[in-house]
Amino acid sequence: MKTYQDALNNYIVATNSHDFSNVKRLLHPEAVFLFSDLTCTTLDEIGHYFNHAWNVIKEEVYSATNIQWIAVDEKIATCIYTYHYHGYQDGKFVSGSGRATNVFTFVEGEWKLIHEHLSS
Repeated sequence: MKTYQDALNNYIVATNSHDFSNVKRLLHPEAVFLFSDLTCTTLDEIGHYFNHAWNVIKEEVYSATNIQWIAVDEKIATCIYTYHYHGYQDGKFVSGSGRATNVFTFVEGEWKLIHEHLSS
């Protein structure tokens, strides 16, 4: 992965694969995710949350707009953006959006997501 922008793009693609193994390879081993209803501090907890969300909202598509990189140096890159999702919950089309903060860290030649905070 060449840039922190690539890291964010790859993370979104991995999320839309609905396969946590694709997401997990992009995460720092000490990643912390703050969701609106739960804080996940291990990769197992994060994986459980993702898998549960994919089971609740079928065929979910996740995207990001208004991406702003607010703090960047050679080891850390932080962005804020508006996230959007749509899919099917209980057979009905649903969609929504909220705010996100992602922090990437450069370790062993790769950008890894170490923190995500989502709020509605």
